[in-house]
Amino acid sequence: MSESSFSKIARFIRDIGLDLEFRPIDTPTFLPGIHIENGVVQADPEKLLYPGDLLHEAGHLALLPSEERKKITGNVEPGDNKQNSLEMGVICWTWAAILHLDIDPTVVFHKAGYHGASNYYIQMFSTGQFIGLPVLQWMELCKHQSDTSDLEPFPHMVKWIRD
Repeated sequence: MSESSFSKIARFIRDIGLDLEFRPIDTPTFLPGIHIENGVVQADPEKLLYPGDLLHEAGHLALLPSEERKKITGNVEPGDNKQNSLEMGVICWTWAAILHLDIDPTVVFHKAGYHGASNYYIQMFSTGQFIGLPVLQWMELCKHQSDTSDLEPFPHMVKWIRD
């Protein structure tokens, strides 16, 4: 029996060093079944509609410096200019994680998400148009285009968390 996408995502989040707790969530949240509390991803499997949302939210935390990550509570979607500038990097990070985990891209880029642009992202990334890649390169999470080393290029990640 193969491992479910949900299990792969949960294991990955913990393996890269982010905290993940499973618990009931009784308050309204931006995404059903997901809440962030002081940098800890909290998930209520009974209310989680799309397991891929969990991966994307973890991506937001992964791209923040650790001191900022610890302070995040609630919605990690763009709320100020600094976080807003990371959204495309998070989407690109999520694509790399999809490939790393060997899960169907529609688990993350589902029809109810990404303001109707899910198919667009799948098409762009599938054809090697890595929107947001400069953000990941700037953070030194993956090989920079000017790097002449033997590192594998994106979607290979050198590391998954900024620091």
